[in-house]
Amino acid sequence: MKIPKSFEMLVHNGLVDEVVCQLMSGKEAEVYVVHSKGEIRCAKVYKEAGKRSFSQQAQYQEGRKVRNSRQARAMEKNSKYGRKEQEGAWQNAEVDALHRLAAAGVRVPQIFSYVGGVLLMELVVDANGDVAPRLNDLKLTAAQAREYHRALIKQIVLMLCAGLVHGDLSEYNVLAGHDGPVIIDLPQAVDAAGNNNASRMLERDVANMTAYFGRFAPELLTTDYGREIWKLYASGELSPVTELTGHFEQSGNPADVGGVMREIDSARRWHERNQ
Repeated sequence: MKIPKSFEMLVHNGLVDEVVCQLMSGKEAEVYVVHSKGEIRCAKVYKEAGKRSFSQQAQYQEGRKVRNSRQARAMEKNSKYGRKEQEGAWQNAEVDALHRLAAAGVRVPQIFSYVGGVLLMELVVDANGDVAPRLNDLKLTAAQAREYHRALIKQIVLMLCAGLVHGDLSEYNVLAGHDGPVIIDLPQAVDAAGNNNASRMLERDVANMTAYFGRFAPELLTTDYGREIWKLYASGELSPVTELTGHFEQSGNPADVGGVMREIDSARRWHERNQ
């Protein structure tokens, strides 16, 4: 196909040899299959802010760092420069999240480069070497649903242990790769310690996964991993090897709000020191 204008810089730099086809068009980006350095990869081209349909963007950006005070002031004033900087920050958030999650062992696509608003990544494939389908495109047995659910709960825990919440996780942004589920679409990823909406978003991510897999394995609908996971995280007891029960019991004791806030502040300071 004809090479879109957005790829001109990647072609000039020798990063893309050919654009094979458009794979999909989503609410925030278009994804293409490309030839790159002798391999088949995918390229995500972000849409301009005015052409995106992702809503309530501001609540996802709470707690995110900016490069400097000038950038912060411009973004607050919503000036032309500020809107440009905010757009760049939204895109960079996905790049940062993918690097951070890959380092933590979360199953996400490998990044090769990010140039001019185009993210060049691994093309996730199925057992036949074809483009991996989204979970929404599959019809699962009860056993398969339980296995996928178990795997994704583990991934959600790994993400949270790395300090991030996906924030928009559903059957539409998980690919059924040849060796298990792969999580995609992370520009809205939330800083767990720095965003007041993080607990609600974590619980929603888990609820979305449970509702989907519950169509095939109804017993999953009785679980409550979301609140269990967040409670363990907030108390400092969550780790990648924590044994979960899928149940949550509300404590009858008065909430130690001050203690929870101290734990969150401590986690925030730790992430600031290690970023």
